[in-house]
Amino acid sequence: MKIRYKVIVDLFAEKIRSGAILPGTRLPTHRKLSIQQGISLATATRVYSELESMGLVSGETGRGTFVREITLASSNGIDQNAIASDVLDLNFNYPSLPAQGDLLRDALRQIALSGDIESHLRYQPHAGRVVERKIIAGHIMDSGFQPDADNIIIVNGAQHGLAITVMGLLHPGDVVVVDALTYPGFKALAEIYHLELLAIPTLSDGPDLATLEELCQKRRVKALYTMPTLHNPLGWVLNCKQRKKIAEISRIYNFIIIEDTAYSYLIPKRLPPIAFYAPERSVYITGFSKNVATGLRVGAVVCPEHYRKKLERAVRATTWNTPSLMTTLICNWIQDGTASRFEHLKRQDAYQRQNLLKTIFNDFHYIANPNSYFAWLPLPDEVRADRIATNLLGCNISVSTAEPFCTSKIVPQAIRIALGSVTMDNLQNALVKIRETIEYEQYR
Repeated sequence: MKIRYKVIVDLFAEKIRSGAILPGTRLPTHRKLSIQQGISLATATRVYSELESMGLVSGETGRGTFVREITLASSNGIDQNAIASDVLDLNFNYPSLPAQGDLLRDALRQIALSGDIESHLRYQPHAGRVVERKIIAGHIMDSGFQPDADNIIIVNGAQHGLAITVMGLLHPGDVVVVDALTYPGFKALAEIYHLELLAIPTLSDGPDLATLEELCQKRRVKALYTMPTLHNPLGWVLNCKQRKKIAEISRIYNFIIIEDTAYSYLIPKRLPPIAFYAPERSVYITGFSKNVATGLRVGAVVCPEHYRKKLERAVRATTWNTPSLMTTLICNWIQDGTASRFEHLKRQDAYQRQNLLKTIFNDFHYIANPNSYFAWLPLPDEVRADRIATNLLGCNISVSTAEPFCTSKIVPQAIRIALGSVTMDNLQNALVKIRETIEYEQYR
């Protein structure tokens, strides 16, 4: 029976790889396969399980087993290095504004002419210089949230902030609750540090908090990773009641809240963060990559005092300190109002891009916040996300499937579109092509 099972697996694998069985093809049901091949139902299930582990098929509850598009890179478009220079990148958001380059030259010139230039040649405190922590604390302060400069750690962007939080506060095997669709960068950290991720379902307006409580009752949850303001990729903004509820659950079950606020600057009137309601157990992480420039890797972690030394130790173990030149540049822009001006202009830009999306996909079902730089596009029945992504890549348009964002066993057929990295004209052309590609696959 073992030899017979392997023969069937190899036969399917050869046909899929050769193109004899096309991507998107629905394979026979487990029962039908068992009848066709004269094998037991358990062996048929094993055949499909083996093919799925090889990345050749995907099983979907209630729908069946489908052949995957194997010409698409395993990253499903989330690997920035795989994107050619002539491809319209609707995968990553790196929004920029006119004249930012000239402003950067002026800012560097001012630093060069300052009397403290030699200080940038020396090591800095692991958490950053006190004066710069105070400036960043003032920039973060809004909606009643007033972080103390002593509890701010300056890091090399929000991703580094997530990394030191994982390194400093969590251990291999710890259980971390995440949304069923979440930021791929945190998934990558969880894999590297061997964390166990438990997915909670997503509702129309946020995570299913009833399921969060159920998981906490069954498992010892160490942390919750959440994006309450402009969730990536679903764009939701949790209301105050939801934020308070998360804080309440965290106290009952004694877990850490890791609050990612990378995109929150796009919301004109922000609500208090969860850290406002549970400051003693929250790690609030922000950055200046999206609101200022992606190449300027500066971010900040706000934490309670009892976490600070552990997080500083993680900074020392990774980068020792954030480059003071970049931190000084960002702080100068905070003080002279440049950073706030960038945020205002990017809010306007994101809103215009969402309006363009709405015009082109007016009769499509999609999920997006009108202030965000991205959209989530569930696909019609029988349309395969990996096939759409591959076809678009052939047209020099890069999008992501749901797989990099998914933390549950069932991967939805959807694509995520980043709106902020190309010109408006190119974005319009790309969105029209995306719509045409979906419609072709739907009705062919």
